[in-house]
Amino acid sequence: MTGHRRLLAGLVGTNAAAYIGTSVPISLLLVTHLTTIAGAEATSAFSLVTGIGGLTGLLANPLGGRISDRTAARFGRRRTWILTAGLGAAILLVVMGWTTEVWQVALGWALITALIAFQLAASSALAADQVAPARRGTVSGVVAFVALAGPVLGFALVSAVPALPWLQWGVVGALSAAGVFLCVMLVRDPQHPAPEGELGLAMVLRAYWVNPRKHPAFGWAWVVRFLITAAWASNSYLAFVFTQRFEVSTDAVAGKILVLTLIGILCVAVTAWLTGWLSDRIQRQKPFVLGGGLVLAVGLVVVAFSPAIPAVYAGAAIMSLGYGTFLATDFALCLRMLPDPESAGKDFAVLNIASILPVAAVPFVAPALLAHGGFVMLFGGLAVLGAVGAVCVLRLPDIGEEGQPRFAAMTRRREETPLPSIANI
Repeated sequence: MTGHRRLLAGLVGTNAAAYIGTSVPISLLLVTHLTTIAGAEATSAFSLVTGIGGLTGLLANPLGGRISDRTAARFGRRRTWILTAGLGAAILLVVMGWTTEVWQVALGWALITALIAFQLAASSALAADQVAPARRGTVSGVVAFVALAGPVLGFALVSAVPALPWLQWGVVGALSAAGVFLCVMLVRDPQHPAPEGELGLAMVLRAYWVNPRKHPAFGWAWVVRFLITAAWASNSYLAFVFTQRFEVSTDAVAGKILVLTLIGILCVAVTAWLTGWLSDRIQRQKPFVLGGGLVLAVGLVVVAFSPAIPAVYAGAAIMSLGYGTFLATDFALCLRMLPDPESAGKDFAVLNIASILPVAAVPFVAPALLAHGGFVMLFGGLAVLGAVGAVCVLRLPDIGEEGQPRFAAMTRRREETPLPSIANI
């Protein structure tokens, strides 16, 4: 197996492990487990548990990136944290099946999300370190596909076993551990020299910030990701469109959400693979990010004014096609905007904040939008954000346009001396 294929398979493994370990519990296992434990208070308990988990994940991701950058272990600065954090999260996922109190679930889930945040920070930095620039579009498409399709495997296997908490959580933990081991067995990660200076409080705090004035292209990339992700966060309200606009019963809505999920996976699979490959072929990234964001906005408008349930399906399909196109190239585009190859873990983790914040922020804004204009205001307003985010990508230089004055500057702390890429082996 060539170096590129080993690296690609390793990235598939670690990303599948991380997204299975988070998506399956949030969508299913935490709901059923807390219903058993908390009964009528399950909804409040779920909000508490996921809220604490979201906060710990948000805080841990940049910190994990910073620590990963400064790791000098012989096992490799990225593999060390993919293994320790990923395996630690897998073990805790198994333990979650034996929890009996809400506080135990909250503590366990906070630790799991923190560890997976460390794992994802190291995984993203691994791609920044080793993926050859000419192949980043393809890798970006594969990672986008795994992020959405990986959890489907988890749902399928969890649904195939008896509904016993220890067994279902154990299946998720086993799948996560398998993905981690696949990554560390395939990926080569040479030892990195220890950086100068101690990891003090000031350096930890700087892990959460990249100055957009010093690094304008990075700042614009952050804005693009934040706004388009905020638009995509609207998909969590599609179930309410069914129940409130079209009066679908709560028993029947699960089947319709399953249909939407399958539509979304199919659309993202097609666009992620195709546009990622095409981006590498034509050496362009901006047209796909721009087009993906605009198509996503169109899908939101279709849902906003949907007169019947088939229109919701059509709008969701358009949204998925747009978001898949965006995901397939945004990862590659962001890799080019990183200011410093030596702090790739920390800097990409700051970009990941732009993916995490909208998921937490939209639920706070949504009630006000719904109160003032219903689903038209909610989906229409988020469509505007998605379109603005797509247009903002025009401020970024495409491949070969770096340094041109009409684009935001791609400033570097160390002049264009990329790390050696074993993906070219």
